[in-house]
Amino acid sequence: MAAGWRTYTGRFAPSPTGPLHAGSVVAALASWLDARSHGAKARWLVRMEDLDGQRCVPGAAEHILRQLVALGLLADEPPAYQSQRLELYRVALAGLQAGGLAYPCGCSRADIQAALALQGVTRHRHGERVYPGTCRTGLQGRAKLAWRLRCDALAPPGTITHWTDRRLGAQQQDVAAAVGDFVLLRSDNIYSYQLAVVVDDAAQGVSHVVRGADLADNTARQILLHKALGLPQPHYLHTPLVCDAHGEKLSKQNGACAMDDAAPLVALNAAAAHLGLPTQGGSLADALSAWVRAWTALYNPCL
Repeated sequence: MAAGWRTYTGRFAPSPTGPLHAGSVVAALASWLDARSHGAKARWLVRMEDLDGQRCVPGAAEHILRQLVALGLLADEPPAYQSQRLELYRVALAGLQAGGLAYPCGCSRADIQAALALQGVTRHRHGERVYPGTCRTGLQGRAKLAWRLRCDALAPPGTITHWTDRRLGAQQQDVAAAVGDFVLLRSDNIYSYQLAVVVDDAAQGVSHVVRGADLADNTARQILLHKALGLPQPHYLHTPLVCDAHGEKLSKQNGACAMDDAAPLVALNAAAAHLGLPTQGGSLADALSAWVRAWTALYNPCL
């Protein structure tokens, strides 16, 4: 076990906006395999990221849980639901506010766009607007819309946040330049993904985060939040994305087909192949055991 953690805890944290598809099966299988490769004392949890009720589909959480059972990916505890953990996020945000690390922001998207245009910024990184810090010194007559993390207090401009991804290797990001002061509580009073995932991982004792490579860009922001909240930082592994015919990430938003619940081994073999693991036949249990051994050889050879 890596230094700083007494036991291994991993998790799979889908958004219940629809059933599992090829891309989410890859993420689920990878996180389950990593936990099982760490032995009998390791824990694997499932957490539903259902904070945004407008995006969640009724019955999707239950469908996902049934799909995981069909795949043989059984969690070690009952599932957690972010919508039932709001008090944890409120306390965390209050701590950041009290420490001067969070401030209210009254900027609309149009305000941010206009401020960036005055700076000569017309293009945005990955579609994100780098917040220019307009409300850092006060609302200036605007009504409060959101709360943001004061990044300059944690990582002044030019400060590079470094981390090591277990698949991608050495990574780095200047959060101030790449993102700016990011949102903690949205204008619609929904806690941000960044805050919720950091608080949840710490509360659940998550030592190892295994998730899709599309979320790798969030890691530096989450490291800053771990630092700001005085929480231990987990180890990260980002899996390769499953893409559609146009090279775009496969997702529910672009019409990804739901997993065929009646053919779990077919879905698992496709996911395993994407992870560089060999095709397996026979029973589901035998296939999963073989993939645990193969995963261990790839990512945890010292175990």
